[in-house]
Amino acid sequence: MTRRTALTLLAGAPAAAAASAPPAAVPVCMFTKHLQWTSLAEAAPLAAELGFDGLDITVRPGGHLEPERVEEELPRAMEHARRAGIGIPMITSGIVDTATPHAERVIRTCAGLGIRRYRWGGFRYRDHAPLPAQLAEFERRVRDLAALNRQYGVCAMYHTHSGRNQVGASFWDLYLLLKPFSPDEVSANFDIGHATVEGGLGGWLHSARLLLPYARGLSVKDVRWRKAEDGAWQPDWCALGQGMVRLHEFFTLVKQSGFAGPLQLHFEYPELGGAASGKRESTIPRENLLGIFRRDLALLRSLLRQTGVRA
Repeated sequence: MTRRTALTLLAGAPAAAAASAPPAAVPVCMFTKHLQWTSLAEAAPLAAELGFDGLDITVRPGGHLEPERVEEELPRAMEHARRAGIGIPMITSGIVDTATPHAERVIRTCAGLGIRRYRWGGFRYRDHAPLPAQLAEFERRVRDLAALNRQYGVCAMYHTHSGRNQVGASFWDLYLLLKPFSPDEVSANFDIGHATVEGGLGGWLHSARLLLPYARGLSVKDVRWRKAEDGAWQPDWCALGQGMVRLHEFFTLVKQSGFAGPLQLHFEYPELGGAASGKRESTIPRENLLGIFRRDLALLRSLLRQTGVRA
């Protein structure tokens, strides 16, 4: 991509001109954390060959793109995707709030390229401090981010993690933080795997019903519990369909909610070697790794058809 082309895009060319492919209804994205063993120039055609509709690119410290270089490198990534015939409906950023280094640069660049959604998150509770006061502090930070997103016409999607002190792990707290604002400015990226960790019996169902109206992105993975060598129980991420996540029931709710994407498929279990955690080198043969990607994607697409989320 020439410098002139990049500057044209960043100046706010129409989204239709910047889009790399016609958007699919509920586009299924490859999370490039699992492709960081290769370049984006190779990742885009690889994701297209596997059958993904688009890329969810890691634009964060240690990701495929470093935030300080987003203005130079994200337009190139868009060009790679366009040539491969797929889109970039979203990115995964390291943005926590407007004070995050390079936050406005990342948001402005996304807007100029027609990428209207980015993953955001990272609020954490402090021990021994009242939760209502902490939530009030978080809401002020959400308000500032919503205003910045409104300025550029983009939407932040807060990723729901499980675990101690994670804001959003209880789901009701994220609902309270998002409720005062437009979901087209700040929203949820609902992760059904983490929701199952926090509420495997019925809690995930209540969480989904509460947050799906505020969700502008979904992350899909599967999980079960295992006992570690020290006797402690812990989440064990596994292949799609091999764990506790009630996928068919979840996607039935997704269909009823009118959700329109993007959806990210995650691969975070040990069989993937270093690709599970975003390592720069893969520790298993390439064809084995691609076979895992194809297998889980085929199951996901089957579930989306069965539940009517996608044809």
